[in-house]
Amino acid sequence: MQERASRKGIWGWMLFDWAGQPFHTLVITFIFGPYFVNELSKNEVVGQTNWGYLVGFAGILVAISAPFLGAAAERTGPRKPWVFAFGTLFVIGSFGLWGAEIGTENLIWVYVAFVAAFIGAEYIIIFTNAMLPDLVPKKDVGKLSGYGWALGYAGGVIVLILVLALISTAPGSDQTIARLDPIFGLDASKGEPARAAGPISAIWFIVFAIPFFLFTPDRRKDKKLKAAVGEELGGIRQTWATIKKFPQLWMFFLSSMLYRDALVVLYTFGSIYAASVLGWSTFELGIFGIIAAFFGALGAWFGGWADSKWGAMPVVQTAIVLLLLVSIAVLSTTREAVIFIPVAEGSTLPDILFFICGGVIGAAGGAMSASSRALVVHFVTDKISMTEAFGFYAMAGKATAFIGPFAVALATWITGSQRLGISPVILLFITGMILLFMAKKRAGNDL
Repeated sequence: MQERASRKGIWGWMLFDWAGQPFHTLVITFIFGPYFVNELSKNEVVGQTNWGYLVGFAGILVAISAPFLGAAAERTGPRKPWVFAFGTLFVIGSFGLWGAEIGTENLIWVYVAFVAAFIGAEYIIIFTNAMLPDLVPKKDVGKLSGYGWALGYAGGVIVLILVLALISTAPGSDQTIARLDPIFGLDASKGEPARAAGPISAIWFIVFAIPFFLFTPDRRKDKKLKAAVGEELGGIRQTWATIKKFPQLWMFFLSSMLYRDALVVLYTFGSIYAASVLGWSTFELGIFGIIAAFFGALGAWFGGWADSKWGAMPVVQTAIVLLLLVSIAVLSTTREAVIFIPVAEGSTLPDILFFICGGVIGAAGGAMSASSRALVVHFVTDKISMTEAFGFYAMAGKATAFIGPFAVALATWITGSQRLGISPVILLFITGMILLFMAKKRAGNDL
């Protein structure tokens, strides 16, 4: 029977989700992304197009290298050195986002900083995810995954509250919701509150990643990196050959690739859509983010509990259906209509619906993400190694990570509409749901 890691080791691992979440919450979703689209571009359509291409390009780089990194880590043994290396890249890139000042003509270094931070954030997840089955018995993997994800969302809630209380000004005011001047004299006219999202994410990560490095157990060193790299290509070929022997594996990886990419599109462009179509300020986006993150924490926690009771598969399937319905509701709502039904001028119904949708996106997305991480363990046990599996899982999640944002960018450019530009998310969810059903049917009693 597998031994359980110490309480401090498990908490150190869960705190890593807490440490990394602000980047996704502040930079990609609620603060810097909308700022990039609405303030650093000549109009919203151009901004959404450029943001889609930027996120897509970063996704391509992750997709190409994720399985190689997983294979190298599996053969060298310890994961923490990899986490430290890419954590450093993440921190440097996040600090670099401070240079995105309003009026800057050449944004190339902002692009480079974002790609570096994005890559670092995605790579460290590969190695920390791969440590999950070494910490607890298999029967508790889903629960621990859900609790870790819930803690990460809780970190997102705390960060957004701090941003609203100390940095972002309330509508029609020069002070924050706590009736304070923005800390450090941040000047909204220069975009400094939004630009601060990067450095805040970096500092938060540095502080809360410490318990992981101090207490979470790691594997012993097996081989030198040079020898490991020499074995990578052969190992990946062997892994692919193994995956092809089990149709349920490649169907699952392809399914997760699509439905997780659809969730990324919702996270990446949902707040951008709200900022442009509903005219939301950073304050409303912050409230939206708090709601999404709060219910995301509840959803991840409940998903972990439901996973241990009924299994990961029903949790993921239910979450996909909810997210599909929310996508349709969001894309059919504007200032003039709610789910295609006209509303009176000045009505708050569109805002209320978006806040509700934010809660559902958070809850369903949290549950789906946590249980999908557990599904990897259930699908690949006794078939391929866990680190290589999570390398492929990252690749599966990012192999279309460029297709989703690219599809949004292309649809936005062709139609000249932010609303129609996000419509590819519906097709991604539907296709992913069908493939997951097929994978489950093939797996039979293995799950």
